[in-house]
Amino acid sequence: MEIIKNFVDNIHNDDYKSDYEFPVIQGESMVFPGGRKKQSLNGEWNFSVDQYDNCLRAKWFLEQETNDEGRNIPLDYGFDEWDTIKVPGVWNLARPEYFYYEGPAVYSRRFSLEEESKGRVFLQFGAVSYEARIFLNGVFLGIHKGGSTPFTIEITSRLKAENRLIVVADNTRRKEQIPSENTDWFLYGGIYRDVSLLFVPDVYIKNMKAGLINRETGTIEVTALIDCEKKLTDSELTFSIPELNIEVTFPVNEDGTCTMYVNAGKLSLWSPESPKRYQVLLTLRKKGVVKDEVTDLIGFRTVETKDRKILLNGRQIFLRGACLHEETEEHGKAVTKDEIREAFQRAKKMNCNFLRLAHYPHTEWVSEIADEEGILLWEEIPVYWWIDFSNPQALDDARNQLTELISRDFNRASVIIWSVGNENPDTEARYEFMKDLASTARRMDPTRLISAACLVDTVNLRIADRLERHLDVIGLNEYYGWYDPDYEKLTEILNGSHPEKPVIISEFGADGYQPDENSRKYVRGSEKEQEEIYKKQVELFGKTEYIQGTTPWILYDYRTPKRLGAYQKGYNIKGLVTADRKREKPAFAVMKNYYEEIKNNEGSDRETVGE
Repeated sequence: MEIIKNFVDNIHNDDYKSDYEFPVIQGESMVFPGGRKKQSLNGEWNFSVDQYDNCLRAKWFLEQETNDEGRNIPLDYGFDEWDTIKVPGVWNLARPEYFYYEGPAVYSRRFSLEEESKGRVFLQFGAVSYEARIFLNGVFLGIHKGGSTPFTIEITSRLKAENRLIVVADNTRRKEQIPSENTDWFLYGGIYRDVSLLFVPDVYIKNMKAGLINRETGTIEVTALIDCEKKLTDSELTFSIPELNIEVTFPVNEDGTCTMYVNAGKLSLWSPESPKRYQVLLTLRKKGVVKDEVTDLIGFRTVETKDRKILLNGRQIFLRGACLHEETEEHGKAVTKDEIREAFQRAKKMNCNFLRLAHYPHTEWVSEIADEEGILLWEEIPVYWWIDFSNPQALDDARNQLTELISRDFNRASVIIWSVGNENPDTEARYEFMKDLASTARRMDPTRLISAACLVDTVNLRIADRLERHLDVIGLNEYYGWYDPDYEKLTEILNGSHPEKPVIISEFGADGYQPDENSRKYVRGSEKEQEEIYKKQVELFGKTEYIQGTTPWILYDYRTPKRLGAYQKGYNIKGLVTADRKREKPAFAVMKNYYEEIKNNEGSDRETVGE
């Protein structure tokens, strides 16, 4: 090997990132958070954009102030002197100059434990866009990929009295990523969901899932995993629902797994009209001594399909919905609970019982509040438009994001559909890719419906996609009246298609721009045109028996760099409500009336086992 005498690693090494590609933090590292002691790391962090990736190239995280000879060296960074930025938050809205920035940026903060921990400590992130490389006290802990799902890292052995935490967040668009390089939404960057320390005992409950599997008997299946370095002996788990006086104990297998079947008897089922939830507890004991306990607030319900219908708790339900992006003008992707509740109230005003969360996993607050408010959800991973479907790395990324999403929201009654993608071309590589994801979702959670938002077969004018055989519900995106003004094509598609499964019209709509009052110029995409398109669309939907839900695109206008027309100005203006959330467009009333008519024709959603 040639020895280069003047080689300087931080400027000549073009393979510098190879030191930071492993370990990869994936779904199996997640720790069940319910009922745990936490310490928040939210607040002000020191921050700087780092477009040349110098933190990684020059190993700033080591904080080396002297060279090998012990002499002081100049530093090109100053973690504690940098400006601060709010976490959670997006950097794009922190300063005007960061608005369109895409690339690496460095977050840094110091912390100490608020009180001494006797067990194990984990670092938990709600989401970081898109790649996140984590460093603690100069040590690289791992990389997480996927900008919308949570991840957890154990840091017990790395903790000191005073700690330095560094996160290199990188939202660069890449061909092999999920999503890929081309999307139709604003690519916000940063640590935009909660960061916290999670404290658990040495032997702890790593995961707990509970769901209703038999509506007639009220049978709940509970699965759990215990994390322990040794084989578990003389250990047992007790599952309890205090409100129902239920307490059942099962032994834990040596490998830490446990599956319980609990007969809850007369159980009040969760539904949009009656979002009943129960406090549940899972307690780990060894030789009668409590070692750990977790808790959750869970609603129990069933969802299935039969004869091209969607059944909630055994009764047919029409999904009266809308699509929703995770965005507000003030906070970008770092939406607040109040903003989520505001969106839910707006949807309910439109007579919605359902929301499609586009096009990536939204914050866990959405499903938690939906459980409380009685809103059904379609949750989706960003296998969006074109993906490098033949790339195993892309499939691993997508599969892990799906795994993390299902693990996070398995106990949320509001979530009834897992979607494995949106508007992908029907190629052989895509078919195998999406089939794998559908199989993963079904293996992890056989209790929910699986869907994908598919495109119309524009050649044969039919609902036709090979992926349908692996789905429970067909999602159909179409924009007749807008991108294709010929409504006769939509009539032919709906009349000529004979799907064997229920269909949700997962996208339809048009731009809705409000012209100036003094303007006499015809505006393509005016609110008036949008209203007329909606009227024609819902008229056709009402005549099509197999359509079991609709989610117009979209509830609110939102930012996207793809929309740079004279009236769009950096926004997708297909919303039924303006981006500032202040004004409902006329098409909102069309959907409200359409859903009201459907709602009035439906029976009660409420049911109790045994009734």
